[in-house]
Amino acid sequence: MTPLTTFRVGNALITKVPELALDTVETEQLFPQGDAQVLARAAMHWGERSFDADHGLLRQSIHAWVVQTPTHTVLVDTATGNDKQRPTAPLFHQLDEPFLERLKAIGVSPETVDLVLLTHIHADHVGWNTTLQGGSWVATFPNARYVFSEREYAYNRALSQERDAVAPILRQAGLGEPGHEPIGGVFEDSVLPIVEAGLDQRIDIDDTEIEGFRFHSTPGHSIDHASISLTSQGQTALFWGDIMHHPLQFRHPEVNSVYCEFAQAARQSRDKAMRQAVELDALVFTTHFGDSSVGRVSRHAQGFDWQFVQGVQA
Repeated sequence: MTPLTTFRVGNALITKVPELALDTVETEQLFPQGDAQVLARAAMHWGERSFDADHGLLRQSIHAWVVQTPTHTVLVDTATGNDKQRPTAPLFHQLDEPFLERLKAIGVSPETVDLVLLTHIHADHVGWNTTLQGGSWVATFPNARYVFSEREYAYNRALSQERDAVAPILRQAGLGEPGHEPIGGVFEDSVLPIVEAGLDQRIDIDDTEIEGFRFHSTPGHSIDHASISLTSQGQTALFWGDIMHHPLQFRHPEVNSVYCEFAQAARQSRDKAMRQAVELDALVFTTHFGDSSVGRVSRHAQGFDWQFVQGVQA
């Protein structure tokens, strides 16, 4: 098993728990509205752990973050999950990954997790919310509160169960019409069972604080996407969710990924998140960057830049 890496932010220990290594991502598939050659040249700047120059492919990751504080064991997003039916997304379809074993390798069993914080409701961020037991989806972390956006919930519920409610929710969000909808089936197998079990805590994403973690509104990638920060002993960790999918977007922040639902809002939130990272001098934890997936944002005359920070072996 690949050694897990940890980072210290104040009195919090943060560990990257990998699920999938994405080493064969075509630039034109992930960023179809950009110039693939231009974007590939930008990606080369971050070296072989972010770009396979021999084959012209982007390198990414899907993982979760475990945050251990003196009082809580927290998961920020839960990756894709095993056994999920995702026929329209073959990469995510019926996985069989040793994610829970990797959690146990750092001393975290499902029963010891007491908070699950979700940046948004997409297939590769909520999948391990549930596991398949006896033909039913049950909460993987039975003693946890699962915290996520009320609007994300309402929108995904409407898409699943009440299509007439979609339009009013979109009007209220004020982001315009989406370019596409989230992958189907995710609400049914990874969110609804949590709500039916009474383990959910649905919130307004407006600097809401939960046990020292603050949710920041960064919509666009999804209807109510959030970034999440934790400040401890004067240091700040900032969990970006899907603000960006690859560091090449620092060179081309106007470019959205194919998975971003509300294009203009995603660009605006990307700019907001970069500014916030600089203002907070935050250590930024991404969900899809390759390499360590962690780094710092700096400001320069032309915009912003990214530098990876390496963790230590857990």
